[in-house]
Amino acid sequence: MTDSPSPRPDPKDPEMAPDSSDIVMEAKDARASEGEKPVNWFEEIRGLFLLLLAVLAFHSLVAKPFYIPTMSMMPNLLVGDRLVVTKYPYGWSWVSVSFHLLPPMKGRIMGKTPEYGDIVIATPPGAQSDYIKRVIGRPGDTIEVRQGRVILNGKEIPRAVQPNLMLPVDVNSPCNASDFPMLKARGADGRYYCELPIIRETLPNGVSYNTIDLGPDYPLDNYGPYKVPAGHVFLMGDNRDRSADSRASLEELGLGGAVPLENIGGRAEIVTFSLDGSTTWNPVSWWESLRGDRAGTSLRPDRD
Repeated sequence: MTDSPSPRPDPKDPEMAPDSSDIVMEAKDARASEGEKPVNWFEEIRGLFLLLLAVLAFHSLVAKPFYIPTMSMMPNLLVGDRLVVTKYPYGWSWVSVSFHLLPPMKGRIMGKTPEYGDIVIATPPGAQSDYIKRVIGRPGDTIEVRQGRVILNGKEIPRAVQPNLMLPVDVNSPCNASDFPMLKARGADGRYYCELPIIRETLPNGVSYNTIDLGPDYPLDNYGPYKVPAGHVFLMGDNRDRSADSRASLEELGLGGAVPLENIGGRAEIVTFSLDGSTTWNPVSWWESLRGDRAGTSLRPDRD
């Protein structure tokens, strides 16, 4: 007689099933036999460094976010706007590198001159801060301002009075009496608004944009004539009576005249989102503080 084969273990039979503790021990033994590799901290730090370097390179060479902290570019840019600024339209220079890691130096790589009406990021000579203004004068132009009217190369640029802008009052746009005297009013809906006088200007290349003009007798309403040197651009804020720009000296926290092209760090392209300043630690306020009509606003000027 031949021996019959042994029956296979039935996993459903508790007496035949392997003990779970045996399985755990076998797994531990397998890992121990393979050997657990220690963390390679050098590689971890190297990977993090390369990631940070890639982010810095993108911000320095391609585009970076920008926050609007002042009212100098109203009505087109509001305090609380977040923008995308491209770094390549005018070439690259020492200000292209984020956080101003490079010392001031002359020259640009693949440099181009900004066009009339472009909104640009500029660094004042001898400073590390970034300003955002509009290009009004290019190299060789003669700029003069008389009672708030811009005269470019001997000709007053065309101006057209527009309907007043009813800008909703919020934390970031409070319409203080010191900044906008007697312009705060209650609307029919019960909300407060800042009733802003709007003048539309048109530059020689056909670019047009809105400005705020509070009157003809403010400190920077008379300036020049001033000839823009070669390799420079003349910049002004759209909120003409509340902007420290090329008309204001460095001591007045302005740009001190025309700005060297190597101090132009990029061009503003689009508003990504905007906050009205009411944000708190409550996550609900994050959504409620969004200015819904601002997202996606193009900052490239219109052409008539």
